[in-house]
Amino acid sequence: MKTLLRKILFVDLFKGMALTFKTIFKKPVTVRYPKEKRAIEPGFRGRHALVRESETDRERCIACTKCAVVCPSQCIHIEYVINSETATRSLTKYEIDALRCIFCGYCEEVCPVNAIVLTEFYEYASYSREENYFDKEVLLKNWDEFIRQYEGRDYINKFWYLPGINRERLPVGKRQPKAIFKTKE
Repeated sequence: MKTLLRKILFVDLFKGMALTFKTIFKKPVTVRYPKEKRAIEPGFRGRHALVRESETDRERCIACTKCAVVCPSQCIHIEYVINSETATRSLTKYEIDALRCIFCGYCEEVCPVNAIVLTEFYEYASYSREENYFDKEVLLKNWDEFIRQYEGRDYINKFWYLPGINRERLPVGKRQPKAIFKTKE
């Protein structure tokens, strides 16, 4: 008898309409993406980039291969040559397969010279797999594009200095990370 009365009086219909009218005048939760862009949260990890030294205009990477070793998805491939006179490594090939990357940020954390960055740039869609395979030149271009769009005057990645870790236990390059200053264009 009770259910028959509910069906005749359209109780469920009026409950649904009440909910609709209650939410129709509230601000929408969705963001109209191409016109409105969400604010990037601290710690966001986006497109990869190799940091370019502003003084020498070369990459910071010293080819220690720690990033390739620590990468859980094995998406980083590095090749280098050793200079016989100075016994230093010179980077010849640095490649990242962004489609395999899980954006964990281990490569940023382990790099002793802060050479690799997962930038805050998230708009990079492509129609081919090859466009998401970044070599050294593309990674340096990614850095140039990111630092050009960066709103601050100097850049320090939050993963270069991890809070709660004793600085004396970090590699020398990470104890006092140097900010990267934007050049005036």
